[in-house]
Amino acid sequence: MIKKLSPPLVTLLSAEPETQYVALRNINLIVQKRPDVLKNEMKVFFVKYNDPIYVKLEKLDIMIRLTNQSNIAQVLAELKEYATEVDVDFVRKSVRAIGRCAIKVEQAAERCVSTLLDLIQTKVNYVVQEAIVVIKDIFRKYPNKYESIIATLCENLDTLDEPEARASMIWIIGEYAERIDNADELLESFLDGFQDENTQVQLQLLTAIVKLFLKRPTDTQELVQQVLSLATQDSDNPDLRDRGYIYWRLLSTDPAAAKEVVLAEKPLISEETDLIEPTLLDELICHISSLASVYHKPPNAFVEGRGGVPARRVLPPRIGSPEEMTQEVPQAAVPQVTVIPGVDSLIGDLLDMDINPPMAQQFQPSMNQPIGGAGVMDLLGEGLDSLLGGPQQGGLDYVGSSSTLGGLSDIFGFAQSSIHVPPQETWLPAAKGKGLDISGTFSRKSGQVFMELTLTNRALQAMMGFAIQFNKNSFGLAPSQPLNVTAPLMPNQSINVSIALAPNSGPVQRMNPLTNLQVAVKNNVDVFYFSCVVPMHVLFTEDGEMEKRTFLATWKDIPVQNEVQYEITDVQHNADTVSQKLRNNNIFTVAKRNVEGQDMLYQSLKLSNGIWVLAELKIQPGNPNFTLSLKSRANDAYPDVFSVYETILHL
Repeated sequence: MIKKLSPPLVTLLSAEPETQYVALRNINLIVQKRPDVLKNEMKVFFVKYNDPIYVKLEKLDIMIRLTNQSNIAQVLAELKEYATEVDVDFVRKSVRAIGRCAIKVEQAAERCVSTLLDLIQTKVNYVVQEAIVVIKDIFRKYPNKYESIIATLCENLDTLDEPEARASMIWIIGEYAERIDNADELLESFLDGFQDENTQVQLQLLTAIVKLFLKRPTDTQELVQQVLSLATQDSDNPDLRDRGYIYWRLLSTDPAAAKEVVLAEKPLISEETDLIEPTLLDELICHISSLASVYHKPPNAFVEGRGGVPARRVLPPRIGSPEEMTQEVPQAAVPQVTVIPGVDSLIGDLLDMDINPPMAQQFQPSMNQPIGGAGVMDLLGEGLDSLLGGPQQGGLDYVGSSSTLGGLSDIFGFAQSSIHVPPQETWLPAAKGKGLDISGTFSRKSGQVFMELTLTNRALQAMMGFAIQFNKNSFGLAPSQPLNVTAPLMPNQSINVSIALAPNSGPVQRMNPLTNLQVAVKNNVDVFYFSCVVPMHVLFTEDGEMEKRTFLATWKDIPVQNEVQYEITDVQHNADTVSQKLRNNNIFTVAKRNVEGQDMLYQSLKLSNGIWVLAELKIQPGNPNFTLSLKSRANDAYPDVFSVYETILHL
């Protein structure tokens, strides 16, 4: 089958440019899934002089994906040729591609570095700058291996005028300061125009000089004092200022700890950082030759359907399954899931916040969660197939939207859920807030998350000019309105403020704990920083009730190793009361069964970022200890979801 795919794909690349581009976008997906399909066809992706730029860039990307030890010589010769063309953007991409080859094929790294040095010798400004950027990445991948070229790089120091290239060169000098005799002079040359440098360059220069000081403390003390003074006293950038204060405090109190922090071993980088996430790739492969395979987005990301939404196709759950290649699943039944990206460190982000910035970019889900088909074993071990109407021993009660009250809730006015609001906690004590005391909690009302704040002025002066900003967080939470304190807050006065929050509207970055929220509050006195934890249940959405068939298929499709069990002790409620309490907090009972006198509740909830969590709650009448089983593709959410169950069931 693979051998038959190659010729027609190659033939498409001789068509007009528009057709080539569509073919190349599809091929890009195919080679990520099956690299062997075109492993012997590298030459057809070599760029022609008259190719449009969009075709050139796509060919370049595929060339890198197909590069291996056997064809690296061919690829490098081509890339070196491309780097001499007149199209600046294409030249830059070509130079970066050489760096990607070095990172991907370790055996050819030395040859790639040699090629980059040849390009640097051309003295073409943008080529030199791009080469230095990629050489920095090569140093990250292969530490202590190619330091011999540093002297050549330093010769081009004066020609660098782009922030990324200058920052890369500074990083190299700081990282290998002990091997560069005049490292202090090189770094000092950047200090003359420190205030005019880009923030990226300033931060890198600060760190590089601190590294230099830790490696050669005797002759660089004056230099480090100068840069710390520039960063902390003469800079208005809070990120730079705070990093300077952190370094200053570390160096003055515990130089050994500073050495461990600043000179810590860096994690190696990988070339395969731009690959499409496997689950999304599987779905896009099913839509080869459609718009989805050109956009590299699932159909539901750019097509809005009414009623009969196009069916979504997914690959079989297991390789070698006798089932058909694709399965038709109604799109409306497919829950959306968002992957929370993780980052090793938040250093540098905490204070990198401007008060009242423009609206942050929308974070969009990057993949859909597939659901399995027939033929998969019942992972619950409790005969869950009976939810679909099959034979069963116990009785089955379907729990609809009106919950266990059977429709009477609407008549008697109980339809509106009462979501639990935790008591307020002190987030910023007056001692740390220069007299400003902030306590608060979170609530959910009418489908929206709110931060409920109480601001108290315990200082001797009036406070005004309040503003609030959030740092990156796991759910992209951001204020959807300003901190509205219209009148001055007089001494010993308190005011209650409710701020509506918008999930998925701010930058997303995985936090620890998952719902940790870092907040900056500004007034006429200062800017204050504190952290608080958002209770997970306020992020449960009102549309989290799955249809029974979807629940069954999704449960089966999630790997059994993703299932985690918890025990909830000392619960004094029966199954109906438990179901109602949880429904009030947007945990929905999809179905209820009774097996040998034991009540089984099958439940679903949906987080504000589209992640679904499924649950099975076992309740033995007369036994106050319940067993909770959770399944999700994002198992990092389990501890917080379990905490919600514990809190709600003990109310």
